[in-house]
Amino acid sequence: MLLVLTEEHKEHLGFLTQVDSAVVGEFGRIAVEFLRKGTNLKIYEGAARKLNVSTETIQHGVEGLTYLLTESSKLMISDIDFQDSVLVLGFPEELNKLLLQLYLDNRKEIRSILSELAPKLPSYQSLEWRLDVQLASRSLRQQIKPAMTLKLHLNQNGEQTAKVLQTDPATLLHLIQQLEQALGEMKTNHCRRIVRNIK
Repeated sequence: MLLVLTEEHKEHLGFLTQVDSAVVGEFGRIAVEFLRKGTNLKIYEGAARKLNVSTETIQHGVEGLTYLLTESSKLMISDIDFQDSVLVLGFPEELNKLLLQLYLDNRKEIRSILSELAPKLPSYQSLEWRLDVQLASRSLRQQIKPAMTLKLHLNQNGEQTAKVLQTDPATLLHLIQQLEQALGEMKTNHCRRIVRNIK
């Protein structure tokens, strides 16, 4: 799978051809730090003074490199696909090899950082349910009004929470059909391929 870069990203990465390999390696380290701790303007300003370019140019270069590394790590692109993706940029062979080495050295670390940044969603613990049927009221003596009350017990970050939901049987049947359709969709080859690439 090849990584598709926009013209803006190509322009940001184009700055890497103007610096030597040691600086590109340092930019790779800064890119990983950027993922871990966020942006640090002092680092950009220091690098801009040393290279006699604007801070914005340094920032765009690091962000472009960060995007290249994160998207490649996210999609688990192979070595050959990464080289083919970078080949489109028209970089010299030495720089392409350096970017490949940066990717291979930092791929696992970037994936672990991205997994830590992913939101922790609540997980299902258990379900309690009750069927309530209103048979009559003061104004209507013969009425049947069923309602399902569901109590979902969820587990999030070690804490247990409960959500109470109430619905009528028709809506509950529709919800069941939609969930069964979603489970059936997960068994298709397309979804399996996507889930395999996410992990």
